[in-house]
Amino acid sequence: MAYVVADPCVKCKYTDCVAVCPVDCFYEGKNSLAINPDECIDCGACEPECPSTAIFEESELPGKWAVYKDINALVTGVKSKGDIDTSKWPANLQAQLDGVEAWPNITEQKPALAGADAAAKEDNKITALTLEGGS
Repeated sequence: MAYVVADPCVKCKYTDCVAVCPVDCFYEGKNSLAINPDECIDCGACEPECPSTAIFEESELPGKWAVYKDINALVTGVKSKGDIDTSKWPANLQAQLDGVEAWPNITEQKPALAGADAAAKEDNKITALTLEGGS
């Protein structure tokens, strides 16, 4: 099983996890990160490095964030929108599905987003998530 980046990463995008990943399986969106489930070797090195506690082993992913398993697969190019049931996704994400492209791979640590420390304390950030790739 792979690890999954979930809701706490949105609006933060700390990249401490990227710096320790031995297989470079992280991908960068405009305001979040994702893990490619086919590239992740389930080593767990990234999980304790995340300042916002946004990374979960797939079997430990809280039910309220289950959608992030498919989001990670979609934005890393593992699955296409036709392979995923998006009917229960928030409207803001459904509206972005037609233009989704795989995010770029990120292999080095970068500064977090402005306001990341305050955003790390927020809940239910999925409405702020963009499916647009970042750099």
